[in-house]
Amino acid sequence: MEIVLKFNKKELQRVKEILLKDEIVSRASIVFKDGETIGKEGYYCYISGLEEQCKRALELTKDIAEEAEEEEKNKVIEKIK
Repeated sequence: MEIVLKFNKKELQRVKEILLKDEIVSRASIVFKDGETIGKEGYYCYISGLEEQCKRALELTKDIAEEAEEEEKNKVIEKIK
């Protein structure tokens, strides 16, 4: 499963800390990308892993990040791969 989270640049450190310290989510493949790479503001976090890991990431960051829309998600994934 693949998801892309979108959040403000000022939340980058907080999101990294939350995701990388979690025992379940930290086992997934996690890549952070500046939104400027796709002509957008903010930051993106690409997560590739088990459904459990992706759902947990969404749950942990629900107050500071949102899941990117399909078009944005595809652009971010394209830049990473």
